[in-house]
Amino acid sequence: MGTKSFGKGSVQTVMPLRGDGAMRLTTARYYTPSGRSIQALGVSPDIVVEQPQPDPIEEEEEDTSRPSRTEADLRGSLNNDSLTEDEIRQIEEERQKAEETAQMRDEDFQLSYAVDLIHGLSKLGTE
Repeated sequence: MGTKSFGKGSVQTVMPLRGDGAMRLTTARYYTPSGRSIQALGVSPDIVVEQPQPDPIEEEEEDTSRPSRTEADLRGSLNNDSLTEDEIRQIEEERQKAEETAQMRDEDFQLSYAVDLIHGLSKLGTE
């Protein structure tokens, strides 16, 4: 998952020579599990997920936006008294994890997409 890798599929070892010289010698290559060298070709993902480029205009707008409000913020809102304290704590922990994942999208969209996919697949396996 991600984008095609750079394609650096070799390992060089620098060997010192007499005097002030050195020689770079290719000593190994990287291969896929099927035996294909990745040199100059890279690895193409099964699922392509481009890393979005930041939009400077959107970043400025986000800085000036108000924090989002919820039903619980409204005067006279009803409490949810159908949940135990443990259930409320679990919901809050799950919400915190989701918010952390959302923040991660700003830093590394591809990684967060992968986390979402793995999380979704794990849910499919348990139901």
